[in-house]
Amino acid sequence: MMKRRAFISLLGGAAAWPLAARAQQPAMPTVGLVSGRWADASARHAAAFCRGLNETGYVEGQNVIVEYHWLDGRFDRLPSLMADLVRRRVAVIATPGPSAAAQAAKAATTTIPIVFGIGGDPVTLGLVASLARPGGNATGISYLTQEIAAKRLGLFHDLVPKAARIALLVNPANPPIAELMLRDIPEAGRALGLQIQVVNASTSREIEAAFATLVRDRADALFVAPDGFFNARRVKFATLATHYRIPAAYSAREIVEAGGLMSYGTDIVHSYRQVGVYTGQILKGAKPADLPVLQSTKFEFVINAQTARLLGIEVPNALQLLADEVIE
Repeated sequence: MMKRRAFISLLGGAAAWPLAARAQQPAMPTVGLVSGRWADASARHAAAFCRGLNETGYVEGQNVIVEYHWLDGRFDRLPSLMADLVRRRVAVIATPGPSAAAQAAKAATTTIPIVFGIGGDPVTLGLVASLARPGGNATGISYLTQEIAAKRLGLFHDLVPKAARIALLVNPANPPIAELMLRDIPEAGRALGLQIQVVNASTSREIEAAFATLVRDRADALFVAPDGFFNARRVKFATLATHYRIPAAYSAREIVEAGGLMSYGTDIVHSYRQVGVYTGQILKGAKPADLPVLQSTKFEFVINAQTARLLGIEVPNALQLLADEVIE
């Protein structure tokens, strides 16, 4: 009888071992991903971020939790959101755009690692000490917005060479990018013999008012600054530009897919993967201070041929050959 009781007790103890072992396992690390993008068209971006994590041995739901916070261009949400992530002590804050998100994260914590993707200069923005040696709790990817914007203006000029008066639309609620555009685009425009007129918009109603203004002032074309809020209103931009017959250039291919004329900018999906790789390396123990800031190496030039025809624009063969994609 004693032997039987001992055997049953042994079985009971063995059955409890896996539960005890699971209870002793550390909780999975949580990554807070904060993006200026919109949730309904960001599935491939989230997947790219997870591919980057996978490359370092992390699989969402198995050994890491990813919280997605899509701002839809609502930068006013950043302070409270970052405060909450810091309070809950997430393992890493990933901000693959915009610059305002990285700056908000940096203002909220000096200890939690931050992996950013930004258009501005991370040194000028106070995120890192230098590109080669970040030196703090932040590192990531630079989108080279300054160089890209000038190149986009040049391509736009090649597409609509008769357009001499260009309206530059910026979002004052996104100061890092707005200031960069206001500094560099007028200079790039002068080099091309263009006259740049600045128009502001931070709401949907102000976007409509901006189109009314540029039509009233007889602007020949529209150059839209890179901005999460603008990108989220891609259908509105495509609709208004077509309605007013205004050739427009954008930074995001999604607007061209929605009916915009052309875009040139960083391959953002690829950049999300790079942010995912750095996030995974930090989860494995790497320090942001030791990971140099990377620079974008993949760019996209996309033209919507149907929109060009609607606007009476003939796309030169040279630009068609140069484009990464011509949407028919």
